[in-house]
Amino acid sequence: MTDDAQDLLFDLTLTDEQRMNRESMQRFAAAEIRTLAQPVDGGLSSAQDFYPKTAELGLTLLPISEALGGAGVDRSPTSNALIFEDLAHGDMALALGSIVPLAFVNTVLDQGSDAQREKYLPLFCTGEFKAATTALLEPRATFEPAEPNTTATANGDGYSLSGTKSMVPLGIDADLVLVIAKLDNGDPAAFIVEGTPEGMSRTPEDNMGLLGAQLTTLQFKDVQLPASALLGGGNFDLERFIDLSRLGICALAVGTCQAVLDYVIPYCNERVAFGEPITNRQSVAFMIADIAIELEAMRLMTWRAASRAEQGLDFHENAYLAKVFCSKHSMKIGTDGVQLLGGHGFCREHPVELWYRNLRAIATLEGVASV
Repeated sequence: MTDDAQDLLFDLTLTDEQRMNRESMQRFAAAEIRTLAQPVDGGLSSAQDFYPKTAELGLTLLPISEALGGAGVDRSPTSNALIFEDLAHGDMALALGSIVPLAFVNTVLDQGSDAQREKYLPLFCTGEFKAATTALLEPRATFEPAEPNTTATANGDGYSLSGTKSMVPLGIDADLVLVIAKLDNGDPAAFIVEGTPEGMSRTPEDNMGLLGAQLTTLQFKDVQLPASALLGGGNFDLERFIDLSRLGICALAVGTCQAVLDYVIPYCNERVAFGEPITNRQSVAFMIADIAIELEAMRLMTWRAASRAEQGLDFHENAYLAKVFCSKHSMKIGTDGVQLLGGHGFCREHPVELWYRNLRAIATLEGVASV
């Protein structure tokens, strides 16, 4: 086998630890997330009451070194993608809110300084849920993730941060926000904003989906930050941050689309029209088959990109293609799921309309779920 052919291969065999983690996440998703998804989306239950329960998963604890109070488990983009997929099978919005603190932790581990790791990471090792988030998206039609408009101007011993960030998960309650901006010379940078300093405001968003993730618009007007707030002292690798985030977003899409498939198969097998199950109709059977085919392609593209990231190989193209593919086909799968339920697809009695609304966000999300 040539080297080029060998490079195209990746191992799909899960380790014993990955299998056990998947079982735990699947149980949690079924017992805690799925049961709360519709009440939270409908405003009948508060997401704030849910997130403390996620502390038992220990997601933020795992990659932090034992010296800082963590478990010291080697960081694994592949394992994280599996975790995100399983949690999203319960509900994508609550899964996103559950994992965004891990995105903060992973980025600090990846690109923070030793002093920043020692200061912030022990906060995630207490056994309690710590609300932290990342802010990349901006509310403008021509927004390009690699070129943020939010600016950080050197000012004495620190920086002055100005700009607006949108669709920030947990943005109302987050004690720590990693804000992506650009410096005076145009280079990208990330800043750790603690609390709500003067000049910063938080506005809840009213969107069609992801209601449980508490998406928020954050505005910064000449917010004064110390030099120590600059992640890693500068030289922020924004491309890597975006690529890792795209893998996480793809994993969320895969888990939600799997939920759609798992729901429509028994529904269509049990739904009788004209004296027979509607799956006896080719149009229905073919639509379900298309969902399964598209879903498997989404999963394999995501796993392959995550595998390359874990091996230290270049995965930029793989992450980009996975995000483009998942954005397109997750929306189609959500639409087809609603269509297969007929009139019931329009009713809140069934969760497919919720999954459809959440999946519409896959194409717009960036920088929120680093694996």
